[in-house]
Amino acid sequence: MPFEVEEIVETISMVHLHHFDIRTVTLGISLRDCISSDVSETERKIKRKITSLGKDLVKTVNAISQEYAIPVANKRIAVTPASFLLDALPPGSAVRVAKALDEAAETVGVDYIAGFSALVEKGMSKGDRALIESLPEVLSSTGRLCSSMNIASTSAGINMDAVQALGHTIKNIADKTKKQGGIGCAKFVVFCNAVQDNPFVAGAFHGACEGEACLSVGISGPGVVRRVIELHPDASFDELSNLIRKVAFKITRVGQLVLDEASQRLALPPGIIDLSLAPTPAEGDSVAEVLEAMGLERCGCHGTTAALALLNESVKRGGLMAGTHIGGLSGAFIPVSEDRGMIRAVQAGALSLDKLEAMTCVCSVGLDMVCVAGDTPPEVISAIIADEMAIGMVNNKTTAVRIIPIPGAGPGETYDFGGLLGEGIVQATTKASPAAFIRRGGRLPAPIRALTN
Repeated sequence: MPFEVEEIVETISMVHLHHFDIRTVTLGISLRDCISSDVSETERKIKRKITSLGKDLVKTVNAISQEYAIPVANKRIAVTPASFLLDALPPGSAVRVAKALDEAAETVGVDYIAGFSALVEKGMSKGDRALIESLPEVLSSTGRLCSSMNIASTSAGINMDAVQALGHTIKNIADKTKKQGGIGCAKFVVFCNAVQDNPFVAGAFHGACEGEACLSVGISGPGVVRRVIELHPDASFDELSNLIRKVAFKITRVGQLVLDEASQRLALPPGIIDLSLAPTPAEGDSVAEVLEAMGLERCGCHGTTAALALLNESVKRGGLMAGTHIGGLSGAFIPVSEDRGMIRAVQAGALSLDKLEAMTCVCSVGLDMVCVAGDTPPEVISAIIADEMAIGMVNNKTTAVRIIPIPGAGPGETYDFGGLLGEGIVQATTKASPAAFIRRGGRLPAPIRALTN
């Protein structure tokens, strides 16, 4: 579908007035041919492959951004889950592999590299366990590396042994990075039904079903959607959905343009466009404000989940027709600390952990950039993860948890992470303990709907 002059003019308006940007161009790279039993050889192969395929990524994307006047916020790399490599390596190799990935990312100049990941929804291999054990050291000693773990799926159930372990791991990551407010936890995501073509960090990885390399684009534009809604304050829900679909179509077309250009210039196959509305702490770039523009006095009040469902489905319907391949997570993100409207809602007492959990039933991801007290017991963190995994498992959707216990902080206190990570506000958790439940171990069984063969 050719791009019309009118589309270009509209895009310029969206960029200059409503914070529209391409949030990320992500290069996916397979590291399966880097597997070796020698850690030094593995390090060399990792660095050689990433620097070879990624050497022109930043330069090329910056050139496209300048030529078309379309901001591209981040350039990123996603690689094969690192636990695949660790299975073949001797104990103690995980940190070296992590630092090799981080150094390669620094060499090519990308903002982040993701894929220090493991897929453990049914059980854990030697490499998976090594990766989990290394996370506090890895995330405290690297700058650009992000990690994720898929511990549940609709087909397999929930690995409760992993759930239990990760409560302690997240606490240890926070402690290792306590001088920065536990920021290491911001680089780690726990998934149910993780997708293999997600371009957004920290949860990105290059899935086993993917080819040698590909490019994917993640778009963002909550400010554009909010403006359209504000211009039609009396629209019915049918009209509102149609308005959102139309603007999502336009936003996705811009993403397709960037993906096509980058793919051609880098001679790499195109992957997917992720339609996710990803907010930032900047004023006017908020998913919460989109929901409030629909008629909610404050995000988090009764009706928020319904409004979010409307937004999410309308964005997906509009974007599907505008791109060649739509994938990733695609919908609305609700990272609390990264969204100015969400921050205000928490401060006002309108948005609690319980309400956030309800909202995750209908949106793209889950409990994202949620801060809790530094002294929160690890079993409580595990239980929060388990609840979110259950939502994803039963509803056959992707859910995730990115939770930050802020060392030394209690409910209501704040910590400014800076940049895209925004301002973390500590939210209260329930006093009653789930410890005995979490300690049972084993696997929480998959729902009956998993038997579809």
